[in-house]
Amino acid sequence: MALDFKQRSALHRDLQQILAGVYSPAQLKQLLPKLVDVASDNAIGHVMGDWVDQKDVMLITYGDSILEEGVSSLTALKRFLDKHVKEVLSAVHILPCFPYTSDDGFSVVDYWKINSQLGDWNDIHELAEHYDLMLDGVINHISKSSEWFQGYLNGDLQYIDFFTEANPDRDYSSVTRPRALPLLTPFETSRGVKHIWTTFSDDQIDLNFRSPNVFQKIVELLLFYAEQGASFIRLDAIGFMWKELDTPCIHQPQTHALVQAMRAILDVAAPQVKLITETNVPHQDNISYFGSGDNEAHLVYQFPLPPLTLHTLQTGDSSIIMRWMSELEPSSPGTTFFNFLASHDGIGVRPVEGILNKQQVDSLLNVVQRNGGRVSYKDNGDGTQSPYELNINYFDAISDPACDDKTNLDRFMAAQAILLSMAGVPGIYIHSLLGSLNDQQGLQKLGYNRAINREKLHRQSLDKSLAEPNSRRSQVLSRFKVLLTVRCSEVAFSPSTSQRVVDVDTRLVTLVRDESLAVVINISAQQLELDSTKLLAGLNIDLLSGTRVAQLLTIQPYQVLWLKHQ
Repeated sequence: MALDFKQRSALHRDLQQILAGVYSPAQLKQLLPKLVDVASDNAIGHVMGDWVDQKDVMLITYGDSILEEGVSSLTALKRFLDKHVKEVLSAVHILPCFPYTSDDGFSVVDYWKINSQLGDWNDIHELAEHYDLMLDGVINHISKSSEWFQGYLNGDLQYIDFFTEANPDRDYSSVTRPRALPLLTPFETSRGVKHIWTTFSDDQIDLNFRSPNVFQKIVELLLFYAEQGASFIRLDAIGFMWKELDTPCIHQPQTHALVQAMRAILDVAAPQVKLITETNVPHQDNISYFGSGDNEAHLVYQFPLPPLTLHTLQTGDSSIIMRWMSELEPSSPGTTFFNFLASHDGIGVRPVEGILNKQQVDSLLNVVQRNGGRVSYKDNGDGTQSPYELNINYFDAISDPACDDKTNLDRFMAAQAILLSMAGVPGIYIHSLLGSLNDQQGLQKLGYNRAINREKLHRQSLDKSLAEPNSRRSQVLSRFKVLLTVRCSEVAFSPSTSQRVVDVDTRLVTLVRDESLAVVINISAQQLELDSTKLLAGLNIDLLSGTRVAQLLTIQPYQVLWLKHQ
């Protein structure tokens, strides 16, 4: 459905204002009509989708996290979802499902194709018909095997400005480095050796957004994903888009402007799509992608939550996470946090800069290594390195070797209850949902730290394990389903409702949602008592157990209570 004249004119005007600080007047004169045409030609015509509510819960998974003989892995995934969790999960984030050459999908060869080992676009459409779908926009970089980069190497004029050439003799010490790898990579081209910007690896070639042609192609791509059924688009590593020497080359004003332009185009051409930015950085930088509250990302990842929750359970002390929660800024009516504890990546360390001190971070590093995990480091640009992320399965991260299996299960579910109680949309990694442990075999086989949390599961054996009530997987999934069933039925858990932190005991996480529901989570190994009127008056039922409670609560170690008045 093409845009009408009024919509086209308004979009042109908005983009002119947004991109004035990114491209020159001459570039904009050529670019803006093309962007408006792209938006009009690819407008889906859907009405604005409903804003998220308490029923929105997203699974995070690779397209081949679950395998089944004789069917595509995307089909196997849908069969698993339909059989086990369709009543409690509304959305699925399929991590990069395109042809790739490295980094488990994040070095994309062709943005417009589905990796044939996973299935095809029909499988994606089938998922999108039954679940809200999030696809990845891996748009900071592309594989060196892609048509775009190969064309650049061969001097194809269509791609000649798609990548950033750099002088290796310049000073790059100011550039923020997420990896302990060279920033520039030399390549032999038809015009001689060129040093190309490669933020993440020599197989992941950064796109040059100084080129209007690059931005136009990315806009076409996002609209294509919307047409394929994406309800959410995740902008991967988006903070690194704009390169400017003598700056950190992260979170530049031009980067924010480009995201705002994407938002403006999607709001007109595909208003049902929500943008979510992935920026594994300190909190203030992260929330800057909310923009003014209605012009940039709809959701941002809540990156401090995973390490803070880990710190809380491992110390039995909630004081830091409670203080952090109390200082969180309320989101605007059209924005919210994407809360998560685990993902395909590790547990980021940078997001707790200024929240945890060095001794507390070092303690987390020691816990992770004690529990079979690894620590990944980044290059600081001055010859030193610092911890970047903790690579470990979250169940193992939370566990205490001195505790029995039941207690460690209780500790893990207390952590998950923190995730599900907070304001925002929760994202649950498939290996958390299924109680997976560290994949040491995969780590040894593949040789990189993140493999420890990316195990492939076979559906037949998975179903067998889930059918055994006493198995760890079955117990974890069953307890998740209890939490999610209650959460989805309670309006108080909507991202739009209020959240108030009530500081009563450093061994408890205590919140009030919507001034009608109280959250009590014991993060210690001690039995505690609490006068519930310190949270709200008249609380008399625990929604999770369905039992009546007295004003004076007795709370078992790692117990979770969601309390209301009925």
